[in-house]
Amino acid sequence: MTSAEKLRIGFLGTGRIGTMRMQSLLDSGLIEAAAIADPSPQMLDVALELAPKAKVVDGLEGLLAEQLDGVVIATPSALHAAQSIQALEAGTAVFCQKPLGRTEAEVAAVVEASRRADRLLGVDLSYRHTAGMVAIRDLFRQGSLGKVFGIDLVFHNAYGPDKPWFFDKALSGGGCVMDLGVHLVDLALWGLDFPEIVSATGNLFSKGQPIGPHDDTVEDYASATLTLAGGTVLRLACSWHLNAGRDAIIEADFYGTQGGASLKNQNGSFFDFGAWHHTGTSSQVLADPERDWPGGAIVDWAKKLSTGARFDPEAEHFTAVSAALDQIYGR
Repeated sequence: MTSAEKLRIGFLGTGRIGTMRMQSLLDSGLIEAAAIADPSPQMLDVALELAPKAKVVDGLEGLLAEQLDGVVIATPSALHAAQSIQALEAGTAVFCQKPLGRTEAEVAAVVEASRRADRLLGVDLSYRHTAGMVAIRDLFRQGSLGKVFGIDLVFHNAYGPDKPWFFDKALSGGGCVMDLGVHLVDLALWGLDFPEIVSATGNLFSKGQPIGPHDDTVEDYASATLTLAGGTVLRLACSWHLNAGRDAIIEADFYGTQGGASLKNQNGSFFDFGAWHHTGTSSQVLADPERDWPGGAIVDWAKKLSTGARFDPEAEHFTAVSAALDQIYGR
């Protein structure tokens, strides 16, 4: 691929997230939006405002017929694994919204399909790409915090999803843990270079009432504890529709023998994050809020794809995150 060429990318699902990720890719200059598919004419119209030359096709089969370099999948969660596998087996690279699958088994099947097809697989675990989390990971790797023994993670969304399928466990795979907790678990494991999870337990609630692993109701509040190899303990809490006094609380605190670090959203924002390095009672700013990080994961995927990247063994880590969620859900 020469510098003058652009990747021909198709978009399956052009709702809010799908068009946001399309915009990030278009802004990068790496791609042309060659084809789009969505069952909603209204959603297609929005996408065509961004990419007026894109060809409207019928579903994934229509996209794959266009001989694309890659497909971006932003459909309901129940469809992610099967659609990703179909595209990979057709020889097309895939970038999929999270969760890649509803269970560890589904995710593992997608990763195996990526390996067999030797095609690049990406997942929209976007919070890795905040400047603050990148800086915190650098502290880990430099040993600046000493041994990290405790991690507290929080993601409370005062609103929750606006699509009915999120509340159908068969379609979503779970509630706020699947929607928000996946980001928290990934942040911690990615930051620490994916240590083994020794044990994980979770407590799930719906409208204030405890629910069990076999309940058809999805959780709107959850807390969990994970113990990692080496003894690090990770505590997690996430929710939808919580009376939190602001739009969102999104925080990751890391405690080590020689220092601490924090990533926190500012003023209830879903997008503005600061990060700090703590020593005793003093704190040093690591990163100020920046607005372009949500597209970081998909642009990173496109950059790799533009250099001819094929299967990336790092994709195995997607399975590790899903395995942790399975343990929290008790399945």
